[in-house]
Amino acid sequence: MTTTELKPRPRLPEWLRLKLPTSSAFTQTRSLLDELRLHTVCESAKCPNHWECWSKGTATFMIAGDRCTRACGFCAVSTAKPLALEVDEPARVAEATRRMKLKHVVITAVARDDLKDGGAEHFRQTIEKVRELNPGIVIEVLVPDFLDNDACIEIVLNANPHIYNHNLETVRRLTPEVRHRATYDRSLSVLKKAKAMRGDKVHTKSGIMLGLGEREEEVLQAMRDLRSSNCDILTLGQYLQPSLKHLPVMEFVTPEKFTEYKIRAEEMGFVHVASGPMVRSSYHADEFSLPVAG
Repeated sequence: MTTTELKPRPRLPEWLRLKLPTSSAFTQTRSLLDELRLHTVCESAKCPNHWECWSKGTATFMIAGDRCTRACGFCAVSTAKPLALEVDEPARVAEATRRMKLKHVVITAVARDDLKDGGAEHFRQTIEKVRELNPGIVIEVLVPDFLDNDACIEIVLNANPHIYNHNLETVRRLTPEVRHRATYDRSLSVLKKAKAMRGDKVHTKSGIMLGLGEREEEVLQAMRDLRSSNCDILTLGQYLQPSLKHLPVMEFVTPEKFTEYKIRAEEMGFVHVASGPMVRSSYHADEFSLPVAG
């Protein structure tokens, strides 16, 4: 699409218009992240909730740099040749969680297809550093697909995260357009393997964006596919176009429809469902953290 073909984004419906908070905690969170030289998916992915989350003193840490090796049509994270991993980053993330007094932390990363292990070892080190400095904290990881490599998946699981999250993102039909290099079946396989490797010692989680042109039956089928892959937790949220160069919003799904999907998902057996226009993978993640044995 050329610049002359770019169309203006549609006006947001009332339920998607946010009031920016004025809490001093926002500035404190910003200062802490700057001091420790940490990236967050809140900023890099232009999450609409980051004002609220930072004002509450929470953030989703994005490790392994801020340059992704993939170019997904929905994502605002920069696509570029990644820099070398920073060996002290796991310790810096751990220090941030300590200072922020977090009880639940979400750790994600850019896709690092340039690395043999896809960044799995960096995840492991970060999880272990966080737990070392913050005993009792609930640790959730939001991971790339690691090209469905069993060894990479197991490296992360060996650090015993409580929640292993990998997003399906969209329905089968739209996956080739929405997700660069990723495949629908590969994502399902990753979730199924994670559950098989750890059983009840880990909760698996996934998320789907709505408003990209999917049909209702396709959303319901994606939910069924996730349950068939033993996914425990589901998030459903509205896709918002981060820039005019990204995929356009095809529909603003109503809050009532999100509620309907939540009910259907719970009937399918998900142990927890967060469904709403502003829901994101890690938004209010601490509100549905679950006790895990082991």
